[in-house]
Amino acid sequence: MARGELASRTHQLAARVARHERSFAESGPKGDFDSPLSRQDLEFLDDVLIEAERVTGLRFSAYVGNLGSDTRATAESLLTSLGAEAPIAVLLAVSPEQRVVEVVTGGQAARRISDRAARLAVMAVTSACGLGEVTNGLVNGLRILADQAGTPPTRSTW
Repeated sequence: MARGELASRTHQLAARVARHERSFAESGPKGDFDSPLSRQDLEFLDDVLIEAERVTGLRFSAYVGNLGSDTRATAESLLTSLGAEAPIAVLLAVSPEQRVVEVVTGGQAARRISDRAARLAVMAVTSACGLGEVTNGLVNGLRILADQAGTPPTRSTW
């Protein structure tokens, strides 16, 4: 790192935390050498995830990597690994090498995201990934899911 680059990076992250009123998410592998997405892509994806969570009140997650032989079971295990947030979670899992996209929702999130919206998100991701644009596919898929979920329901008091 160049001199002063670490301080600049720390300042940028602090500004993002303040802007979104939430700490930034840890995403991707720990080293950049094996990441399928660039640092800028990860930051952009993080901003999209934070905005989707802020608007909908649901917990959005994205996974890019190998999903194993049983892709659905792997995606469901990733969702359950979110622990207490799993019922309100939405996971968009993409395995570019396997050419597989999975959308998994928790129990409460499933009430707000229809199967039709999930299929539309999968179509958006597969069309973008077919052009080699994994990041754009993830962003479009997440935005479709967040748009379908809408804002958190409010209760009126009488």
